[in-house]
Amino acid sequence: MRKTIWILLSVLLLTSCTKTVEQKTKPPVRVKTEVVSAAGADGGHAYVGVIEEREATAVSFTSMGVVKRVFVSEGQAVGRGQLIAVIDDTQARNMLTGAEAAMAQANDAQARYKLLHDNGSLPEANWVEIQSKVAQARAQLEVAKKNVADCQLHAPVSGIIGRKFISAGETAMPSQAVVNILNISTVKVKVAIPEGEVSTIGPATPSIVHVEATGGSYEGGRIEKGVQADPMTHTYDIRINVANGRHSLLPGMVATVQFGGAWSQSSTQLSVPVTAVQKRADGSLFVWTIDKDSVAHRTPVGIGETTGNRVAIKNGIAGGGRVVTEGYQKLSEGTKVIF
Repeated sequence: MRKTIWILLSVLLLTSCTKTVEQKTKPPVRVKTEVVSAAGADGGHAYVGVIEEREATAVSFTSMGVVKRVFVSEGQAVGRGQLIAVIDDTQARNMLTGAEAAMAQANDAQARYKLLHDNGSLPEANWVEIQSKVAQARAQLEVAKKNVADCQLHAPVSGIIGRKFISAGETAMPSQAVVNILNISTVKVKVAIPEGEVSTIGPATPSIVHVEATGGSYEGGRIEKGVQADPMTHTYDIRINVANGRHSLLPGMVATVQFGGAWSQSSTQLSVPVTAVQKRADGSLFVWTIDKDSVAHRTPVGIGETTGNRVAIKNGIAGGGRVVTEGYQKLSEGTKVIF
């Protein structure tokens, strides 16, 4: 009897483990999503975008070494040529000392053999060999000097330190970014435009950019249009240039863009497709949102008026978030997705 019970317990344990493994290895569910955007009073002239730097430059050493010190911090303004970091230069300086000694020896030999060459006592082949050794020593000396200089990392451009990837005591590898320098004197607002509307936007289309984080509105400049659509959302990325002389607009900030006319507070009303809003058994409403790890979550929302195939969102989600618009039937709390 005891043996039978142990067998049953073993079977149940194995079954439980198998189910756990199956759950862990369950492939992600493919869904269609949309970034939560704002809809103006006319239902389609305002969009949510993200601010990007004008240009990002990754700064790295050309050789491997242990970082002795990093002289800058994130958010710090730097000028071209400013010292960013240094690595241990002990080995490089030892090689330089050896190269200088070899150069001195080659110069001394050349000076002594020159007397013999001028007197005709040194065969021409030997004289050419001496000159070749001097040239080789000079080249090795230049390389050694450069290796010592490369132990110091200088800013190739002016800008703002965006991120610091390596700290003192860590080993820097060749071409591994130590910091990145951002040019934010002008920023770009990246916006996804539906394929049916992208033809209405040109390089000179007027726009107003509102950034909640700064509480200000900015006039959009020249527009750069992408030519390749997102295969899932059928949208095209455009980038709006915005002057940023005071550096108040930072990469990653969420912006609401309105094309044509002046900014109005009605443009801040967020909306999602009607089909994205689901109802629980108790009558409460929710949408499926996707976090930064591509995991689905039920998020309660409050809705407003419906315009066409979209519904206004009063609360529960913020602009720039991502909601599921198709494929939600296959989801449960914590499901991993791809989109």
